[in-house]
Amino acid sequence: MVSSVVEKNLSDWKFLGHSVHSLSIIPEAHKSKTDEEKGPAILLIHGFGASTTHWRHNLPVLGKQYEVHALDLLGFGKSSKPGGLAYGGPLWKDQIVSYVKENIGRPTILVGNSLGGYAALASGAALGTEAAGVVLLNAAGYFSEDKKPTTGFWATARKTVAGIFLKNALLQRIIFENLRQPSTIKRTLNQVYIDTSNVDDELVEAIRKPSLDAGAFNVFKSVFDPAGPQGRPLDELFAQLKAPLLLLWGNRDPWMNAPGKRATYKKHTPENTKEVVLDAGHCPHDEVPDQVNSALLEWINQL
Repeated sequence: MVSSVVEKNLSDWKFLGHSVHSLSIIPEAHKSKTDEEKGPAILLIHGFGASTTHWRHNLPVLGKQYEVHALDLLGFGKSSKPGGLAYGGPLWKDQIVSYVKENIGRPTILVGNSLGGYAALASGAALGTEAAGVVLLNAAGYFSEDKKPTTGFWATARKTVAGIFLKNALLQRIIFENLRQPSTIKRTLNQVYIDTSNVDDELVEAIRKPSLDAGAFNVFKSVFDPAGPQGRPLDELFAQLKAPLLLLWGNRDPWMNAPGKRATYKKHTPENTKEVVLDAGHCPHDEVPDQVNSALLEWINQL
C-alpha cells in the first residue's frame, strides 16, 4: 500500500524567506523500516517553465518503493517569484541543498530534467556523501570548452540581439506574453516531444498558470539575462561529484544535439557512469515515463 501524495502548503517550508511548493510520497511500508532499510530518498527537479506537475507519471510509480519528493524551484510553479533574486544555477543549487538537509535529512538521489538537470548535478556535487546519486535527463549546462571567446558574424549577431533584448522592455514583454499563450505552449511541447500523446491540457495549464503570477515576468527576464549567474561548467561539477551518475538521454531532442552531447559527456563523466538512450525528445520522463521509471528503479535497486 502506498500513501497518497502529500502537497505541502506554501507556508510549510521557506528558502531565503520565500515559500517553496513541494510534493512527497512516503510508502506505508517505510513506517516500520530503519533508514538503511528504506534505501535512498529521491528528489525530482523540473526544467524551465515547468513544475512538480511534470513528474505526474513518475511520482506515483517511484513512490511505491521509495520516499519521493518533487519541488518547484523559486520562480516557477507554485513557489514564490520574488523580485531582487538572481535567478540561475547558484540560487537553485542552494535551494535544493537546503531542501535535502532540512526536509529529507538522509542520502538522496537527485533527478533533474533540462535546467533541473543542471541544478541536480550542481546540488549533488555540493552535497558530497549526502547525495546518494544523480540522474540527468537531457540536462542543461555548458562545458569549459564552450565558453572560449568566439568571433565572427554569428557571434557578433548573437551579442547584438541579446543587447537589444536586454535594453528593450517592450520587446521583452511582447516575447513573454507570446510564450505564455496556451497555443504557444502546446506548439512548443509538440516540437520537443516525439510522441505527443502526453501533451495534454493538464500539462499546458500547469505551465501557463504560474506565468500569470506577479513576478513571473521578472523571473523570465532574469533567467535570459546573459549577464546573470551562469553557474559552474559541467566538467568542474563532474570532477567534484562523488555520487553514482545515471544519464537518461532523449536521443531525438530537437533542442540539443544529444548524440554530440553524449560524446562530450563521455570525456568528463566518471568511469562508472551508466547511460540509457531512449527514443524520445527533450522531456523523456513525461514522454516515455514507463521506460524512464523502469530504468531509474533498476539503477537505484543495484546501488
